[in-house]
Parts: sequence; C-alpha cells; structure tokens
Amino acid sequence: MTISQERKDALVKEHGRAEGDTGSPEVQVAILTERIRNLTEHFKGHKKDNHSRRGLLMMVNKRRSLLDYLRHRDGQRYTDLIAKLGLRK
Repeated sequence: MTISQERKDALVKEHGRAEGDTGSPEVQVAILTERIRNLTEHFKGHKKDNHSRRGLLMMVNKRRSLLDYLRHRDGQRYTDLIAKLGLRK
C-alpha cells in the first residue's frame, strides 16, 4: 500500500521542477496518485477493508485540492500534469 523509496525518488525526479524538489504540487500529486493506485489494487482483494478506504478517500480529497490549487495558479502546468498522469479532465 505504500510506495518504495526508489519509486518515490523516481517520481520526484520525473515531476520535480528542480533537483530534489519534493514540495511542488506536481510532485505531491504524482506521489498521491501512485499511492491511490496501489490502494485501489489492494481493494480488489480486500473489499471490506473500510479503515483503508477512509485513508483512500482522504488521499483523493487531498489530491483534488492540490489539483484545484494548481489549476488556479497555472493552468498550463495543470493540464500538462493531468495528461502526464492520465487523470480525467
């Protein structure tokens, strides 16, 4: 359900705006998206895991708020990010 440090470093390198950039919205959304995908796979085998489902909903809401922030600040970065991650809209 969590992502490995190597995968997280790869996401930071791929989506970061500068070397070692972990705080930009692009990096945060990419990491959250990876965690959401892992949890979605987890729920295919554990349908009644409601405690983890609550965490999933919190991650989805956090990602949505980060994407809204990015859309209002810089629309081009928003459209590039959702295209790169394969998200809707």
